[in-house]
Amino acid sequence: MTSRAPRADARANRETILLAAREALTQDPRASIDLIARTAGLTRRALYGHFDDRAALIDELIVSGAERFNAIAEESTTEDARLDLARLASRLWHAAAHVQLIAAIALDEEHVASTASALAPVRRILLEMVRRGQRDDALRTDMDAATLARLIEETARAVVSRAPEFDDAGSVAVRAVLSIAGLSWRESDELLQAHPDLVQEIER
Repeated sequence: MTSRAPRADARANRETILLAAREALTQDPRASIDLIARTAGLTRRALYGHFDDRAALIDELIVSGAERFNAIAEESTTEDARLDLARLASRLWHAAAHVQLIAAIALDEEHVASTASALAPVRRILLEMVRRGQRDDALRTDMDAATLARLIEETARAVVSRAPEFDDAGSVAVRAVLSIAGLSWRESDELLQAHPDLVQEIER
């Protein structure tokens, strides 16, 4: 027997819950399931008809957000791994900045495993980018590609988690990633100055 597709009203309720969760968690990352249900205009029981618990709801937010991140990572690349890395960091930063608190929740220790799984395509593309950069001697080669890609990922995670502490968080994110990848601050400056479109993208 084939399973039936969810009814239109059930799908609509689920989307309403996800939107309400984004709104409530943006205001307060500790927002309770009761508050999320009220924000969605539903009862707690109705919410539990779609999600087993608060963790399951947040995991669904992570998965839906990851789809946007994965699409960004799939965008066309150049032959310069340094430029590609800077552009990827900038674009992912801006995507995360629109849902800053949600992004921070996704990267906390409780949800980092779910986030890592949902962002597998981004991690694959980053690893390929690092390998290409090392092969071209554009990125540091004193460690293997997998280790360097992981350090770049952890650096980006730290900046997103602590973004409110920085006045120019987008620029900090891009420069921190380039620094971990092996560029000096002068080399990062030269790269950004040579690509004013990237600077505008970071600052927008």
